Amino acid sequence: MDQKLRIDWILCDGYSLCSPEAPEVIDLDEWGYPIIRPGVIAEHELKDVKRAVGACPMSALSLVPQDFDKRS
Repeated sequence: MDQKLRIDWILCDGYSLCSPEAPEVIDLDEWGYPIIRPGVIAEHELKDVKRAVGACPMSALSLVPQDFDKRS
């Protein structure tokens, strides 16, 4: 199943710990908040993205199914 990276903006405090773990998928804005590349996570990026999810001290990142936002 294809997955994408989701961020909970209420939880995110901009610690900037996620981007170094998955730089191909997560960039940072000038305040240290993540900018997530849209689309599904490629198989070769999945390990890095899981490390980024685990590195977030606020648990603001999660992997969700590609159609997560379309569910009712």
